[in-house]
Amino acid sequence: MGLILLVVLLALVVIVVSIYNALVRLRVQCDNAWADIDVQLKRRYDLIPNVVETVKGYAAHEKTTLENVIKARSTAMSAQGPAAKAEAENILTGALRQLFALAEAYPQLRAVESFTQLQNTLGQIEEAIQNPRRYYNAVVRDLNTKIQMFPSNLIASLFAFKTREFFELADAAQREAPKVSFETGAR
Repeated sequence: MGLILLVVLLALVVIVVSIYNALVRLRVQCDNAWADIDVQLKRRYDLIPNVVETVKGYAAHEKTTLENVIKARSTAMSAQGPAAKAEAENILTGALRQLFALAEAYPQLRAVESFTQLQNTLGQIEEAIQNPRRYYNAVVRDLNTKIQMFPSNLIASLFAFKTREFFELADAAQREAPKVSFETGAR
């Protein structure tokens, strides 16, 4: 009888340790995935002032649009947590769309090679953000599911594991990177 109790107790300890380790692994993966998103967003934030300065040289009287981009960038950089960061990123994406739409009105700006390179680099970064965002959301889904399922929910609550927020975009229009055409119309 004592041996059976010891085996059952040992099995319970193994199950608890196994569940705990799985939760820790998922939490670390979430942190790592968020760090990957953060790196790509920092690259984006670093590039935006160059884009604004280039546009400013050709469209200085469009001050409001340029200020909106800089303000949105600052807000996005200081946002904390996936939900706040996603909201700030949505605003920044909208401001960038306005900036690139403004650039369409200035053929001399569209002809500037440095602006075209900056815009292409920004587009590449936008695409690069998509993969870590998908991975992060997948890991968050797995962690949140594990935290809520029995019996892992018992271990999660015992060790204070918390569900994570998804990094979601507000609407379908904001799920796409800003698109700009630099065709001059003369072919």
